[in-house]
Amino acid sequence: MYSPFAVVALVGRMLVLFALLMGVPLAFSLGQNDAAEDAFLIAICVTLVAGVLASLATRRFQRELQPRDGFMLVALTWVVMPAFGALPLWLAVPDMSVTDAYFEAMSALTTTGATVLTGLQALPMSVNVWRCFMVLIGGMGIIVLVVAILPLLGVGASQLFNSETAGPMKDRKHTPRIAETARGLWLVYFAISVACMLSYRMAGMGWADAFMHMCSTMGLGGLAAYDESFAAFDSPLIEAVAVFFMLLAGVNFSLYFLVWRKRSAWVLLRDTEARAYAGLMVGSVLLIAVFLYVNGVYGNFLESLRHAAFNVVSVATTTGYATVDYALWPAFAPVYMLFLCSFATCAGSTGGGIKLVRSLLLQKQALRELTRIVHPRAVVPVTFGGAVVPSQVMHSVLAFMLIYGLVMVAVTMLLLLSGMDLISAATAAIACVNNTGPGLGQVGPASNYQGLNDFQTWVCTFAMLLGRLELLSLLVLFTPQFWRR
Repeated sequence: MYSPFAVVALVGRMLVLFALLMGVPLAFSLGQNDAAEDAFLIAICVTLVAGVLASLATRRFQRELQPRDGFMLVALTWVVMPAFGALPLWLAVPDMSVTDAYFEAMSALTTTGATVLTGLQALPMSVNVWRCFMVLIGGMGIIVLVVAILPLLGVGASQLFNSETAGPMKDRKHTPRIAETARGLWLVYFAISVACMLSYRMAGMGWADAFMHMCSTMGLGGLAAYDESFAAFDSPLIEAVAVFFMLLAGVNFSLYFLVWRKRSAWVLLRDTEARAYAGLMVGSVLLIAVFLYVNGVYGNFLESLRHAAFNVVSVATTTGYATVDYALWPAFAPVYMLFLCSFATCAGSTGGGIKLVRSLLLQKQALRELTRIVHPRAVVPVTFGGAVVPSQVMHSVLAFMLIYGLVMVAVTMLLLLSGMDLISAATAAIACVNNTGPGLGQVGPASNYQGLNDFQTWVCTFAMLLGRLELLSLLVLFTPQFWRR
């Protein structure tokens, strides 16, 4: 029978790294004297001790990593890290339950952006910094960060990298060594993040706000430091900066890495998925802007375009910011936006959902089958980007979509079973599995997840985890085949 103890030592080392990352909000706390420093000091000590003990206790089980170890390590990491990420929240926020603290940390690390907190501007600044900083960490991926900076994964690094990376085609190497690719991706991510923070600062945000909202913008997580989200700023310039960097973060970061390596933007311009993404975003923004203007929601087209651009891009990229309560718009607009969040972002981005490449492959497969109905003997391969897509990739995409549909139904039914209304249950399932954050109804953009009972909160928490790990990487652990030798 398969033993998971071999990966616990690696989880321990990750906990040590995670404890060091808590130094960022601790520095803010000490600088602002916001009375949360004790919470972060305790959390850092507990996380460090747990990491060291886990490593020491499992040293005798260390061995060369096997393919299934990748899935186990990714699953353990994404279950354990939110528990320790929740610790400072539980200690610093009055009357916060363990369930709500874990939900908040899971939401941040999976870049979902759902929250159970209100009165955000009254919280210690370091608490908001930690919430947003976890979005930045989770955006590119904890495992990718570890592969990039810790020489501990050996021959299993590629398997771990692929287990956490989004998209159906994960075996394309951009450098001979996977650690070099991971470092390159994080350097690109860091460089664009710095540009985003400076842009927010120049647009009128203070330094602390610029840092926090850069984190949740680049991670496409949508957590904000204000209950009103971006409506608190009421600035078209700040909104324009947010739209620009949300769009950038929705593109495959591997393309930016290749642009940097090859010193040519043609890599990005020739990419099939990136071109489809740009067309979908521009077309959707214009569609909703015209729809709002024609229906008289706003008095002029420019105002309609402003609100459509920000909120459509925010929801479609699974960020979850809001400048208005778009749930009050005519029903087509918010429903269409939630539809977009299911597939609009690119594989390899920090966004959630099934990824645009899968929807494009499904479209091509559907056209192929229609052609074969008319011409049964025709050989019509599915191609993408000028290359024939292997049959195993198509089988993987079809299996993923089947499981995706089943998970959506299961999460919705569990929430309905708990007493939630249909609109709230269905949109909460969409928002959590796609790591978007706000849904409609009880969990709409003008409210949050605070009103959920514990059962509903845990269902949504598990849905966020499933969505971040793209279902299969987590569900494979529940199959008998995984545990057999």
